[in-house]
Amino acid sequence: MKFTQIIDFETDRIDDMRALSEDMEKRFGGRENGPTRRMILKDRNQPGRYLAVIEFNSYEEAMQNSADPETTKFAEQMAGLCTRPPVFTDCDVIEVSDIG
Repeated sequence: MKFTQIIDFETDRIDDMRALSEDMEKRFGGRENGPTRRMILKDRNQPGRYLAVIEFNSYEEAMQNSADPETTKFAEQMAGLCTRPPVFTDCDVIEVSDIG
């Protein structure tokens, strides 16, 4: 079952955050147990608030990724760019459909 982690964060340094995320993508792209998709959402009603939606093939793969020291390093760097600690929500993907 696909697994998604949603990271709710606030930053006034979104360009630095995007550069960090793009670097992470280059280093983690295609590796075993790594994320398969990333989407960044900007809250239109709350300036500086963002949601990162990170998809994995399974919960087990996500947990293996979380245990990787490189992931820990990335999370620490990300937190350093935030104006408040990020909030993580773990979700099992029940259904996905394209409309239209």
